[in-house]
Amino acid sequence: MSDARLEQFKKMVAQFPDAPMAWFSLGKLQLERKEYDSAIQSLESAVRLDPKYAAALVSLGDAYAGAGQTDKAKEVLTTARDHALAQQHPSLAEEIDERIADLD
Repeated sequence: MSDARLEQFKKMVAQFPDAPMAWFSLGKLQLERKEYDSAIQSLESAVRLDPKYAAALVSLGDAYAGAGQTDKAKEVLTTARDHALAQQHPSLAEEIDERIADLD
């Protein structure tokens, strides 16, 4: 993965520290790079700024799973599923249910 992309997202976070999308973009890239601890920190920032950000919650759950914290992953993914259903996204909720089942 390109370090240039990582630097780009870090700059975006520095410019827009109150933008959940900036933190989500950084966290998603860190997740792709399997940098789970960094991804958790970035994605938690996104969720702290927008607690109903379902995509950020799903990625945060994936980061916790990657870090071996399955209980925390299930907790976050359950919250993500609840928000997906509340936001009328049943297909996303089904996808999240599959992720939760894979953790068992």
